[in-house]
Amino acid sequence: MFDRLLIANRGEIACRVIRTARRLGIHTIAVFSDADADAQHVRLADEAHHIGGPRPQDSYLRGDAILDVARRTGAQAIHPGYGFLSENADFADAVQAAGLVFVGPPGASMRRMGSKAGAKDLMAAAGVPVVPGYTGEDQSPERLQREADRIGYPLMIKAAHGGGGKGMRIVRSAEEFPALLESCQREAKNAFGRDRVLLERYIEHPRHIEIQVFADHHGGVIHLGERECSAQRRYQKVLEESPSPFLTPALRTAMGEAAVQAARAIGYVNAGTVEFIVAPSGEFYFMEINTRLQVEHPVTELVTGLDLVEWQLRIAAGEPLPLAQQDIRQHGHAIEVRLYAEDPDAGFLPGSGTLRTLHLPAPSRHVRIDSGVIEGDTVTIFYDPMIAKLIVWDEDRPRALARLREALAQCQVQGPKSNVAFLERLARHPAVVEGRIDTGYLDRHLDEFLTPTTLDVPALLAAATACLLTQESDARLASAQTADPASPWALTDGWRLGHAGARRLRLQHGGQDLTLLAQGDNGHYQIDHAGQRHAVDAARLEAGELSARIDGVMRRYRVHCSTDAVTVHDGSTRLHLQRVDERHQTHHAGSSGDQAIRAPMPGRVVLVQASPGEPVKAGQVVLVLEAMKMELALKAPRDGVLAELRTAAGEFVDADAVLATLEE
Repeated sequence: MFDRLLIANRGEIACRVIRTARRLGIHTIAVFSDADADAQHVRLADEAHHIGGPRPQDSYLRGDAILDVARRTGAQAIHPGYGFLSENADFADAVQAAGLVFVGPPGASMRRMGSKAGAKDLMAAAGVPVVPGYTGEDQSPERLQREADRIGYPLMIKAAHGGGGKGMRIVRSAEEFPALLESCQREAKNAFGRDRVLLERYIEHPRHIEIQVFADHHGGVIHLGERECSAQRRYQKVLEESPSPFLTPALRTAMGEAAVQAARAIGYVNAGTVEFIVAPSGEFYFMEINTRLQVEHPVTELVTGLDLVEWQLRIAAGEPLPLAQQDIRQHGHAIEVRLYAEDPDAGFLPGSGTLRTLHLPAPSRHVRIDSGVIEGDTVTIFYDPMIAKLIVWDEDRPRALARLREALAQCQVQGPKSNVAFLERLARHPAVVEGRIDTGYLDRHLDEFLTPTTLDVPALLAAATACLLTQESDARLASAQTADPASPWALTDGWRLGHAGARRLRLQHGGQDLTLLAQGDNGHYQIDHAGQRHAVDAARLEAGELSARIDGVMRRYRVHCSTDAVTVHDGSTRLHLQRVDERHQTHHAGSSGDQAIRAPMPGRVVLVQASPGEPVKAGQVVLVLEAMKMELALKAPRDGVLAELRTAAGEFVDADAVLATLEE
């Protein structure tokens, strides 16, 4: 086994690898960018070294800088994690050439999987089922049209190189094919530098099921069972689980054997994931092999009781597979969701900023948290906005889903917006509960998972009550610290001569201003909202739990109340509201929505497509902003003339900064 290991990654996966390495007595070496100088993986490692600027291409994608640190620190092996250089065949070769061990497959195996077309041909030759299609080199429009007609519709046009959901089009008729082909080729050329495409039959309402494989240097290849990843949005996984609620024992066996065949066909070594698309009828087809550890690997760890990172390190050190296929046992059910700094109600726009509050459930036998941040850390604009992976386990699927719902209910994130409420609705949705979700369901029914536009009035009243009780508690504390705590003038509970005066509460929900008038104190209130008066009695707020009689019904809520926000949770539904302090409100003149183009989030301006004095049309792209591994097109809000440009390509800008204005 190695004595010194360099982790060529950051965040959650770097922390994950460090934990296993420490348990094995391995000295860990971290690398970090300017943006990660105080990150958790830097603090957790035995030593950490700076490798460059905040952008990935200036740091975590610099193989030369990483290898230089490895040489200087005496590292014997490099673990690439996932993302960044983990599937870069040239980097794997460079590590080997430097006399170090790459904890992953050889570069040759990666190259065999680098082209979708080549991978399909290789799998077909090895007897692994592939989707019927065309992968030939003749890319003339005429040949592609003939092949499309032969395959039949609907079919998928895919870029032969690349991934991430780019360069993909669904064609439902021969008449649609020419225009969609041109569109797909243009996108592939822009994204990957090559416009070659492949055609394959499009499977309606498919399931996405992947098999975890491991192979050693001695010819041993086994699989560790499946993970179902059918809950997806725009081809990105949202929820992963094992075992799949869809597979029969016979289908599970057949897919496991096919995955082992696929790994053998490319001379695979170490951890890999063979991904399949499965038709409703049970026919399954090879999609690709991910030549690295997957984000969702903890799902497999919880049902098998194995440490996959330890397996990776032992195999990289030359040891044989720790277990034979017949020794692999699975028990119970595990589910993983990813908690992100993003706003589902704004098109899943990634967020950034300081995590002023980050409360996650306590780890236990049933709940596992994998995270690279803690409260007070910053989610930066330069990398994936993941906050944590939440993984739960129990004896069966219904109980695992119950564990997931309870764990999510305990999550509180303040600072950047998060997707926790979206995940809660996902975990309760019938398509998930009944195990019938397919890869396109979320995109077809996204409105079912977003924040409802109608407010739950009892929850709103509970939030107002929590604010009132918190105000009174703060007032009592402040009064106790004055020179005369007994003085009525020291209290700020709204009391007037003969009665408790009305207090105005201003809250915001989804951009909507809500004003409530409350009269009373000490847990007994009359609250006016939207022309209706409501009675709240016997309200108590203790240890984050609110109990109150609201309009005659006793209710209980989990509550988190801060100076700028309040969240109430009734056990199934979350309501998050912003608190507005009228004393500190500011008004911005001259920045009306139809005159300014603002940055929706912090980022770097990568393209400016208009100049001052130039006429623009409503919806015309004026600037392109790069943030969180994505590009955002910023468009003119109306027809007009560009009056002012306040930024330039290459500049970093803050959220809500005015980048350009239109003439009055």
